Amino acid sequence: MRVGKKALIQHQRYAHARQYKRAGRQLRKLKTQLRRTRRDIQRKIKGNPALEDAFRRPLWLAERVLTQKKRDPLPKVYALHAPEVECIGKGKAHKPYEFGVKVSVATTLNRCKGGQFAIHAKALPGRPYDGHTLETVIPEIEDLAGATLKRILADAGYRGHNAPGVYKPRVLAAGRKRRVTPQIKRQMKRRAAVEPVIGHIKNGHRMDRNFLAHKQGDAINPILANDGYNFRLILKWIALLWALFSICVTANRKTPSDPIPA
Repeated sequence: MRVGKKALIQHQRYAHARQYKRAGRQLRKLKTQLRRTRRDIQRKIKGNPALEDAFRRPLWLAERVLTQKKRDPLPKVYALHAPEVECIGKGKAHKPYEFGVKVSVATTLNRCKGGQFAIHAKALPGRPYDGHTLETVIPEIEDLAGATLKRILADAGYRGHNAPGVYKPRVLAAGRKRRVTPQIKRQMKRRAAVEPVIGHIKNGHRMDRNFLAHKQGDAINPILANDGYNFRLILKWIALLWALFSICVTANRKTPSDPIPA
């Protein structure tokens, strides 16, 4: 444990300094120690069916970590405690990758009186292309909202989408130039309203770190985070209405007249 921890720290330091040969040397040390540990466990549990069943999955994960390569078609293992974690490319210089499960978040075009509510959130395992998620997301949004979507504003990642036939002309992705009226241009400016909603749900309501296990937990976590965000907006709105009601009652209350001296 001591030598492996030291090699991991050195690998991270060398990789941060762009000294990739030295980082590769430390990575080979880690893999050698993992192979030794795996062979030692296999020798000690040989002939014991109970222990072999107990160690079958950890040994398979160790074998997968040792054999996976850069462009391997099989799903890679990024976390031993959560093998379902996926690598999602962000395309940003400060944060090129995120590890987890892709989530779709939808909000209303116009801000409600209580705030900018999130009307739909869903986990999308398998790293699907953003535009290919509309086929499943649009019907669910309409079922939750109880209304037909007249216009769908999305970012540039939704170009080449596979929305159902009647919704294809209603999807407007960022950067579109053709058939964009002044009214649509004004509405496209409201598309940016979903970004702070996503930020609040991730940072303020624990969607960025999932503490629920397995794929079922990945599906439940964004829904609970979305509901927590909406409930907080409702509570703030109720508190504001109660404060205004208290001010009005206090202002209309008649103060007793001063006593007349004898």
